[in-house]
Amino acid sequence: MTDVSRPAPAHAAPRLAGGAPELSVIVPTFNERENVRALTDAIEVALAGHRFEIVFVDDDSTDGTRDALTALAAERDHVRMIHRIGRRGLATAVTEGMLSTTAPYIAVIDADLQHDERVLPDMLDLLRTDQADLVVGSRYTAGGGIGDWDAKRARVSSTATRLAKLITSADITDPMSGFFAITRPAFYSAVRDLSGQGYKILLDIAASAEQPLRVREVPYEFRSRQAGTSKLDALIIWEYLLLLVDKLVGHIVPARFISFMFIGGLGVFVHMGALSVMVALGQPRFLWAQATATLLAMIFNFFVNNTLTYRDRRLKGFLAVTRGLFTFILVCSVGAIANVGIADYLFSDFHYGWFSAGLAGIAVGVVWNYAATSVFTWRSR
Repeated sequence: MTDVSRPAPAHAAPRLAGGAPELSVIVPTFNERENVRALTDAIEVALAGHRFEIVFVDDDSTDGTRDALTALAAERDHVRMIHRIGRRGLATAVTEGMLSTTAPYIAVIDADLQHDERVLPDMLDLLRTDQADLVVGSRYTAGGGIGDWDAKRARVSSTATRLAKLITSADITDPMSGFFAITRPAFYSAVRDLSGQGYKILLDIAASAEQPLRVREVPYEFRSRQAGTSKLDALIIWEYLLLLVDKLVGHIVPARFISFMFIGGLGVFVHMGALSVMVALGQPRFLWAQATATLLAMIFNFFVNNTLTYRDRRLKGFLAVTRGLFTFILVCSVGAIANVGIADYLFSDFHYGWFSAGLAGIAVGVVWNYAATSVFTWRSR
């Protein structure tokens, strides 16, 4: 017999009758075990009386986050988890979470409790009443704040906000925000053109939408992280620059290819620096010095590309890195042979000038190296 007088448990879903959730809250996670339960409780309080679900998208956490999410999903039918293996990155995690739901309205919030979940009902109301296609939680509009940020972080954020104007005309005071809500049609208008680069999915959506979105902002005060460690590091700046490049010229040349070429250019300096040192020392013979410098440049290019260009597919662990380095050197050796062969063929048989022939050889080598290493070294899993 069911005791209908028993009060609902504190963690029971505060859902309205009437079927499917109206709002889906997407929460990307990576090593946030200590925060996910507290965030779930806070969202439930904020959205009491609304039909909603919470979709955690976990990038194969190593700290027990998935165990915590499994327990939450077992307790509460409005919580579910997507576990991603072999893929990494906030932008793609959010996109997969959004695509996994049929709710008419979708919100995105970080798992670290720094966003103020209490403004979610205001965001939902602006969407539901058709006052906006996209509602942004802003730290910079009147009533918002950046909390205890130091001057350096504030300057970096301000500079990134100004650079955002290069790729979108949307009137957003905080385009770097990771806290927003959007209608499903607005999301669908952008999803096929998303770059998937880096962490700034809001900016990517605003820049990719087929038509300018109607944007409203709600202020919130950015809070301090209560548990876990920040995922922000210097490489975030590189990913942000790649996002800008992708939205500016990605329809012509992939941003990842531009990164690959840039790092290859740095490798030239490594090559020439190592060669000049060996020549100055008189050891070894020039042929071996050139071969050694070439090998050092390849090793440099591999590790920098593994860190920057293919951060989302980064090879980790001794065996994976060793295999990746071996395939990279092998592929680039073939590219070097193709470079020399094409250049000599054009110069000798077609009487191209040395400069044009050399450039053509370099172009063939770079394209081969990029295409082949993306398949054999950093292949998608």
